[in-house]
Amino acid sequence: MFSIAIQQQQYKTYILSDEIAGSQLEVVPERGGIITRWRVQGQEILYLDAERFANPDLSVRGGIPILFPICGNLPENSYSYNGQSYALKQHGFARDLPWQVNNQVTHNQASLTLVLNSNEQTRAVYPFEFQLAFTYELQANTLEIRQEYKNLSSTPLPFSMGFHPYFLATDKNQLEFEIPSGEYQDQRTKEIYPFNGNFDFNVDEIDVAFKQLTSQSASVVDNSRKLKLTLDYGKEYPILVFWTLKGKEFYCLEPWSAPRNALNTGEHLTVLEPGANYLASVRLTANFF
Repeated sequence: MFSIAIQQQQYKTYILSDEIAGSQLEVVPERGGIITRWRVQGQEILYLDAERFANPDLSVRGGIPILFPICGNLPENSYSYNGQSYALKQHGFARDLPWQVNNQVTHNQASLTLVLNSNEQTRAVYPFEFQLAFTYELQANTLEIRQEYKNLSSTPLPFSMGFHPYFLATDKNQLEFEIPSGEYQDQRTKEIYPFNGNFDFNVDEIDVAFKQLTSQSASVVDNSRKLKLTLDYGKEYPILVFWTLKGKEFYCLEPWSAPRNALNTGEHLTVLEPGANYLASVRLTANFF
C-alpha cells in the first residue's frame, strides 16, 4: 500500500509512504527539491539541521541536496564561457530554487517527479536553457532517484551533477566503509593518500574525493545502529566525495559526475548537444540487521 500525502509545514511537504514496509520519504519542492527525511522501519536514515533548514538565507545542511550545474566550488566562485565571466556559488543553484511537482504515482511504488526549468535567475549566472526532471521512487527499504537532464539551448550544455546526502551517525567510530577505491585525494591540499577503509574522526574536517572507483556500489555499516547503507550509482558518477565535521552527527557520501572546477578545466564535464537529453540514476538501500 503506497500513498502520497501533502502537509503544510514551514514549506509544503510531500510525504511518500510504503505502509507495509513502514518507510517514508519527505520532499520539499520549493526548498531546492530536497529530500529532508527518509525513514525505514521507523528509523531516521538522514540527518537534518532543522534550524538551518528553517532559515531560507542559509544553505541546507541535511537531507539530500541536489548539486547542479557544478559540484563543489569554483576558484573565486567564477568561470568563463565565450570570453565572459560568470559567478556561480558552491554546488550551483538547483538546491536553492523552487522545483515544480509534475507527477505522482502510488501504484507498485510511491514516486514523485519534480521539474526545474531555466529562468531569468539561472540565466544570469549560467547562460543556458535546460530542464531537469527528477523522480524520487520509494519502495520498501529502497530509495531511487532517477534524473533526466535536457538541453533546450541552441548551444552545447556543459554541467556537472551530483547529490550531497547527509547520513545520520551518532557514533562515527562505529562505522565501517566499503568504498571501491584504494586511494583518495584531499580536496584542500590535493594530496593523494592510500585508503584502507578507515578515517580518523578526531580531525576537525574530512573532505576527500575518491576518483579511481572500481565498481558502481559503495556501502557503510553503522554497527551502533545495526544499519547497512548501500549506495549504487551509474557510470555517469565516477567520483565519490566523503565529507564530515568533528562533533556533528552526520557523514556525507556524495556521488559526483565531475570534480571541483570542471566548468573551467573540462575534467569529466558532461556536455549535452542542443536538444539532447541525459539520463542518470542513484539508488540507496537501508538494511537493518
